[in-house]
Amino acid sequence: MQRQNIQPETLSKRVVDGHVLYSHVVVADGKRTIFISGQLARDRHGHTIGKGDMRAQLRQVGENINAALEAAGATLDDLVKTTTYVTDIEEYFKHVDIRMEYFRALPTSTTVEVRRLAHPDFLVEVEAIAMVD
Repeated sequence: MQRQNIQPETLSKRVVDGHVLYSHVVVADGKRTIFISGQLARDRHGHTIGKGDMRAQLRQVGENINAALEAAGATLDDLVKTTTYVTDIEEYFKHVDIRMEYFRALPTSTTVEVRRLAHPDFLVEVEAIAMVD
């Protein structure tokens, strides 16, 4: 996939802890588009990981997205779009380093605070789109 991340000078950059969190624009020329459904902090057996711990849940969600991409023949570097739902946006922004660990390709991104996810134990859910050659 050929990829171009664009940060127009006329749009502000969201920077937290010295990290630019996302690209405003990603231009991707690829042959396959991969859509990943919202991933929650569940292990392979369906058990909730990190009950009450957003940091642990973000890591599990990142691992789940990585596994889904690998199953489709892609990597985290192929991500072009993420949508993140969190139950506490202030807590979410305390863990930018985890986001950068998994989403270092700076996909376009939308983050929304919601009242509740699929179960009260879940604090974060991320859906993603990737493109590969």
